[in-house]
Amino acid sequence: MYPSRPVVGVGAVIAVTPADAAVAQFPGALPTPIGIVLIRRRFEPLAGEWSLPGGTVEVGETLESAIAREVAEETGLSVHVGPVIEVFDRIVRDDTDRVHYHFVLIDYLCTPTGGRLTCGSDASDVIVADPGDLDRYQLTDKARSVIAAALTLAHRAPNPEPEL
Repeated sequence: MYPSRPVVGVGAVIAVTPADAAVAQFPGALPTPIGIVLIRRRFEPLAGEWSLPGGTVEVGETLESAIAREVAEETGLSVHVGPVIEVFDRIVRDDTDRVHYHFVLIDYLCTPTGGRLTCGSDASDVIVADPGDLDRYQLTDKARSVIAAALTLAHRAPNPEPEL
């Protein structure tokens, strides 16, 4: 809170298909053809709200390592870190117009490569949501636009492995 400079953070849009159940464990049925992993934030900012997994970059850590670590900590999943979706500022001011939070966020498109979907340290809940039913999670407008951009990117991205 009340930083002297912006804090760098990373976020993940984890696109999950039913085929991903072969490489990672997902309790319950998955949306078809694609689902998005959401977490309910345990801590501020946005405590109690649904959001994309992510967090701050530690000193000496690459952006890709940071997002892989944050995803594992919050969701139990290992991921392949794909392309950048978007880079943006999140600036929150208090009642006196002082900067309460200032994050520079880099969101990545990710796919699961292993692990088991489970609620981790910074999350109070985790789910795989149907992108057509995001209204029920009251995501921020920015989170919704990042998810939409990720889905567009995912449909344009070549399949990294040939289908058999």
